[in-house]
Amino acid sequence: MGQVVDLEAGTVLVGGHGPDHSTPEHLLLRYANRHGMVAGATGTGKTVTLQTLAESLSLAGVPVVLADVKGDLAGLAMPGGANPDLIEPIAARAAKIGVDLAYQAFPVTFWDVFGERGHPVRSTPAEMGPLLLSRLLDLTPAQEGVMNIAFHVADEQGLALLDLQDLRAMLVWVGENASELRLRYGNVSSASIGAIQRALLVLETQGGDHLFGQPALDLADLIRLDASGKGVVNILAAERLMQSPRLYATFLLWLLSELFEQLPELGDTDKPRIAFFFDEAHLLFDDAPDALIDKIEQVARLIRSRGVSVWFISQNPTDVPDPVLGQIGNRVQHALRAFTARDQKALRLAAENYRPNPDFDTADAIQHVGTGEAVTSFLQHKGVPGIVQRTLIRPPFSRLGVIADDERQRLIDASPMGLKYGRRLDRVSAHEVLSARAQAAAKAAADAELFRMDAPRSAASARANREPAVTIDAPVPRAATRRRSGSDSIATTFGKSLARQLGTKAGQALVRGLLGSLSRSR
Repeated sequence: MGQVVDLEAGTVLVGGHGPDHSTPEHLLLRYANRHGMVAGATGTGKTVTLQTLAESLSLAGVPVVLADVKGDLAGLAMPGGANPDLIEPIAARAAKIGVDLAYQAFPVTFWDVFGERGHPVRSTPAEMGPLLLSRLLDLTPAQEGVMNIAFHVADEQGLALLDLQDLRAMLVWVGENASELRLRYGNVSSASIGAIQRALLVLETQGGDHLFGQPALDLADLIRLDASGKGVVNILAAERLMQSPRLYATFLLWLLSELFEQLPELGDTDKPRIAFFFDEAHLLFDDAPDALIDKIEQVARLIRSRGVSVWFISQNPTDVPDPVLGQIGNRVQHALRAFTARDQKALRLAAENYRPNPDFDTADAIQHVGTGEAVTSFLQHKGVPGIVQRTLIRPPFSRLGVIADDERQRLIDASPMGLKYGRRLDRVSAHEVLSARAQAAAKAAADAELFRMDAPRSAASARANREPAVTIDAPVPRAATRRRSGSDSIATTFGKSLARQLGTKAGQALVRGLLGSLSRSR
């Protein structure tokens, strides 16, 4: 069997099947973007299979993005063979499958939303959009409507929402000007504004403020090859992120949506442009509203034409909704346990997703495959599902398990991504321009008020000296001295609101938070 990757044939080796596991089981690269699933109970070998698939795709020149929820995928960055207890079992498995055992490290870039165990990963509220943010904050439909109004008005005014402070300030302004906005967009209740602000506070205490800011992640930095032509493996450290499951799921959905929006249409290609692995996939769909499920289904259906291969990793295939499950063509099913009636039903449903093999019963095989073994089916030529096989997964070439903190830190320090993302930025943008305008408006209002108060004293002094009073032809601006007109445009109202509050420290903080800084626009 020999090599793992055969680019001429367009295949990567997954393992061996048959009575002695010597018959190769291949994944066709041209059908890898038809998406895949790795499922199985805890302890059955899903993580090692994920590591093996990531290695194979990297060797084929396909960049990989995966979430490391337990910290044991970082071993991809180090060559295997370091653990003497595993040398013999790994060698025996490789010999049984007939694959050349070549221990090696893979090009790895570590990322971390919190910036602790990898390079910081940031987005902006503007990029994430009101739908995903509402999902992240678990908002009601009414509150989601208010969030949409805030985003729409920010777009109208050219206000960049780059962090949580920007979004909070925008919501404050929407609440203060609810009467003007109500006629155009519908009711804006203070209760909804307050509920959203509380949800944002909870998100911030969970560390969500680390996710929003500049510089935002450039997707091109995920789609890279090293000097030898291997695809870079991007590992998102998710141990701490998993403590906030909704933040974890929303971030991964945003990343997938950005890939869909930014990558060009490629059609059918010889291999994927990038492979994306969703670990703990059930978190993407738990309690998700129908609108979000529809969006995920649409992205899963269309993103393959952008050359993106999406793999869902979960304990049970029923964790993924049927519309999304229908887009999956490549399947690796590790053992499922059927201790209850519900488990037995899930087992039958899992077995029905495979093309039967006359040599064994699929449901029985799913229950009894051993650790490191799986029931597999990959798309064959012309996209036809392959017959289900009992496959012994090939052993990884990289290290199994975690790496030391100093090893991780050396890799982070040596990565060029540190220069680009290591320091948070506050770029010159709309904040400075609109802040200057607000200050000018406040100064003009103060000067007009001062002139109005001085004019009567000048006239009285002139009469006392029997001199004609100086008259001013230009009228005092009514907008600076009288109450706000109900017919003001939103832009005028916004400027006046800023001008009224600029004189206080709270007002100045509001201006800074509301306008933010701008590095790019959508």
